[in-house]
Formats: sequence, C-alpha cells, structure tokens
Amino acid sequence: MVDPTSDLGEDVDESNAPECEHCGEMIVRSPTHRVVTWVEDGAARHRHFCSDDCRAAYDEQSA
Repeated sequence: MVDPTSDLGEDVDESNAPECEHCGEMIVRSPTHRVVTWVEDGAARHRHFCSDDCRAAYDEQSA
C-alpha cells in the first residue's frame, strides 16, 4: 500500500490502494479520503474512509 501521508494525487491504482473501512470501496485519488490514526498497545493503527459520511456511519455502527 502507498504511504497514507503521501501527497494527494500521487499515482495510486487499485492494486495498492486502501479500502474504505465502512463500504469497502477502493480509495483511489480521492480528495475526500480520511485516515483515522491511534496508538494501541504501543503500535500505530489506522483506518481509511472514502468520505466523512462513511466515517460517521462506521462510528455510528461501532457505538
């Protein structure tokens, strides 16, 4: 997978693109791409979302 902190618009194709944690859509060159990062047991973890709506829907389901 490509570094999630890389510049927007960098060449990313479906073979190395992250999937949205909520809907499963491949996130390719998306300006609405969101990454949520946290530390758990001393390791960095992250989830990718294709939009704020998918992030909100995931948060609602997880509550």
